Amino acid sequence: MLIHGFKEYCALLFFKGVLLKDPNGILIQQTENVQAARQVRFRSAGEIAKMKSLLKNYIYEAVRVEEAGLKVAYKKTSSYTMPEEFQAKLNWSTALMKAFYALTPGRQRAYIFYFSSAKQPGTRAARVEKFIPKILAGKGMED
Repeated sequence: MLIHGFKEYCALLFFKGVLLKDPNGILIQQTENVQAARQVRFRSAGEIAKMKSLLKNYIYEAVRVEEAGLKVAYKKTSSYTMPEEFQAKLNWSTALMKAFYALTPGRQRAYIFYFSSAKQPGTRAARVEKFIPKILAGKGMED
């Protein structure tokens, strides 16, 4: 678990939240790309106090999930659509292809999401060019 503090709210994050039962509908998926984690958001200390016993139940369940060794079934990188600008570079350079597929799945997805998020082909191509050296060096976007 992790506690997040933001300007508008704070959150209690469950790393394997997708595996928790959520009969009260309080678990939130932060973005569409987050596969496993779920969070409970609070805007005041009063909200936390009201939910004290409910939160304890979620925490105990999270502990049971860990003790049971349950694993999240993550989507494979190959199930994501590769931006054509990046795919063309991978097809052109064996070294780039080897370096990209040697990265961890999370790093691969980060690149795919970032490249794909640009609406214009020129922007996607520029992003790809900018990060080719990092990929060839075996680095993720934030390394």
